[in-house]
Parts: sequence; structure tokens; C-alpha cells
Amino acid sequence: MKNYRKVLGLTLAATMAVGMLAGCGSTATGDTATSQTADSAASSADAATSTAAEGGTFKIGVIGPLTGAAAAYGSAVANAAQIAVDEINAAGGMNGYQVELKSEDDELDSTKSVNAYNTLKDWGMQFLLGSVTSGCSIAVSEETKNDNMFQLTPSGSAVDCVKYDNAFRVCFSDPAQGTASAQYIGTHKLADKVGVIYDSSDVYSSGVYQSFETEAANQGFEIVSAEAFTSDNKTDFSVQLQKAKDAGAELVFLPIYYTEASLILAQANTMDYKPTFFGCDGMDGILSVENFDTSLAEGLMLLTPFSADATDDLTVNFVKAYEDKYNGEVPNQFAADSYDGVYAIKAAIEKAGITPDMSISDICEGMKTAMTQISVDGLTSSAITWDASGEPTKEPKAVVIKDGAYALAE
Repeated sequence: MKNYRKVLGLTLAATMAVGMLAGCGSTATGDTATSQTADSAASSADAATSTAAEGGTFKIGVIGPLTGAAAAYGSAVANAAQIAVDEINAAGGMNGYQVELKSEDDELDSTKSVNAYNTLKDWGMQFLLGSVTSGCSIAVSEETKNDNMFQLTPSGSAVDCVKYDNAFRVCFSDPAQGTASAQYIGTHKLADKVGVIYDSSDVYSSGVYQSFETEAANQGFEIVSAEAFTSDNKTDFSVQLQKAKDAGAELVFLPIYYTEASLILAQANTMDYKPTFFGCDGMDGILSVENFDTSLAEGLMLLTPFSADATDDLTVNFVKAYEDKYNGEVPNQFAADSYDGVYAIKAAIEKAGITPDMSISDICEGMKTAMTQISVDGLTSSAITWDASGEPTKEPKAVVIKDGAYALAE
């Protein structure tokens, strides 16, 4: 689905600080939490040895939309997580223990996401990789907070996805995406007049737009139209497009998901309106929309942290493994975020000396401290680190659809 050729980095502005609320029972941090984890591990050393001898395993749960309109996101996350787990198990596991993975479908519905969480909890989940989308991730975070469960969302980008200190993310936050998009458009002088079409009923879309609007004032271009739609009215975009066209917008920013974006591109074509379209990570997947004429996406740009045809060994090996396992499908950035997420869990487990026999609360305490101490060389960036607010530090890349495939922008 993606095809990139040239690496192009764009340094993000410092990620926004997130208010931290207690999420894992104890609020101990730093040496105190590390000491607590070490004491817990030491006190259960005999039990851990017995568990290992009996084949004790770590259990990671995945929640995301495996069916429905956003299945391209959830399936990619589940698929890539399985590849990472298979690799890790073949190499000896995490901290010497094998890993089990179980994925549940939330169909892009917050209530079903919570139900999926409860199903995974009954299974014995110790770490949650999810949920995939922001609204579902926020809903589930209330449960993980109450249960003292470590949560790492690969792609939940809304600020509130990591409002509790047991929750971290692999992707960029919405404010970071909006800011970086405005900076890229301004720095590369892509347009003097910009239109925006966004979903005012969606926390992801609204969050990206708000920071984009703020940063646009610093970037030398004018937002000449900013038109919203809602989840109840997302099939006819003729009014929004006409306003952008009448205002002379040379570029239309679309901080929305790929399904709605495919409709916008098709309707713009019928109006003979051909601006540059520019999106964020929610745009990833547009080339896989059923019955969509992908030629209409030619020249579309978006920011992404992943380059599927990068030539480094890690990317080459991952893409080959993914294509081999999933019938030639090329992984998207959601897959890459998920893969990096599993390896981040591994690094934190080993940093904190966590074993499968530890309680969920003790595991959480160890993980939230260790996450701020690790560095992961991943698919989405080298030397990814996390701060106590749950935010990662890494760089996005700008890509453009060219000849029916994604290529890194010149």
C-alpha cells in the first residue's frame, strides 16, 4: 500500500504536557517505584522460577476495529503485534518468558471496546496494546485506571488518551500532528490560501484542526475556509468543497479518516476542483478503500512516521515478514506503531525486571517507571523515548501519493 523512496524528517515542536492523574494505585515514581518493583520481584523469586518451569507466559491484549469502516487500522495493529510477538518468542521471549497475544474487535465503538477489555481481562491480560482509535482508547483508559492495568495505545492520538499515568502512546498526539502539518505547509510554501474540512463530532479531527489553526498564524498562509461536518452527516461534502473553491483555497487540509476523505476527493473531482489535499495519520488507508478510484488521490500528501520501502534492515525485514504472513499486504503506519509498541513493552519489562507472576498493579508500577527510562530503535523512529506524560519523542515524514503508491515527498 505504501511505497517510499527518500527519507525526509520534520522535527516536531515539543509535545504538549498532559495533566497526570493517578492511574496505577500508587503514585510513586523514579527510584521509589523501581525499588518497589524490585522488592516485589525479589519476594516472588521462588514463585517466578516455578512459573517459568511450568511455562509461565506474559499475556498482551489488543483492542481495535478488526471489522467495519476502520478495519484497515485495527487489523494492521493486530497483525503487526503478532509478528513482533512471534519474533520475540523465537528469540527467547521477554525477560526469559514466552508471550501470548489475543486480539478483540471493538468495531470502532466505545462500548464494544470496553466489552472487549473485559473479555481480555477474563483471559488474563497483563498489558493492553490499545485501543486503536482515540474515542475507544479514552473509554478503555477509565477501566485500565481503575484496574491498575498498563496501557499503551499504538494510535490513540487524542490528548486524553494518556491523561492517566498508567497510559502511554506510540503515535503522535493530535496537537502535535496539527502543529507539524501547519509547519510543513508553511515551511515548504505549499499554499498561500488553505481550506479545512474537519469532523466537529470527532475528538481526533477536532483536536488536530485546533492546533493546526493556531500554528497557521505563524506560518505565512491564510485559512480562507474552515468547514465542519458531523458523524450524522458525512456523505455529502459539496457545500464544504464549494466554499473552499470559492475562497480560492489552493490546498485543503483534511484532518479526517480515509473513508470520508475518499468521498471528498471523488466529489471534488465532479466539481472540477483540484487543490492539493493534505492529511494526517487518519488518511493512511485511502488507497485500500473499496471501489475508490485511487487515481483521484494522486498528489495527496500526509504526515506519517513510517516509510514502508525504507532500506534499513529493520524495515526491510518487517515489511517482508508482514507481506509473507498476510498475503502480500504492505503494512501501514498503524502496523509500524503496533510493532514498535510490542518492543517497547518488552524493553520496559526487562528494564523493570517484571515476571508473569506479579500482580497487575505491581506490573503497572514497574512499567510506568521503566517506560521513561527506555529507548527503542523502532520502525517509526530511531531512539524513541517517552516522558512521564505518556508522550513519545520521534519524527514524522511527509509523503505524497505518486503513481498509485505512497512516496516520500521531495
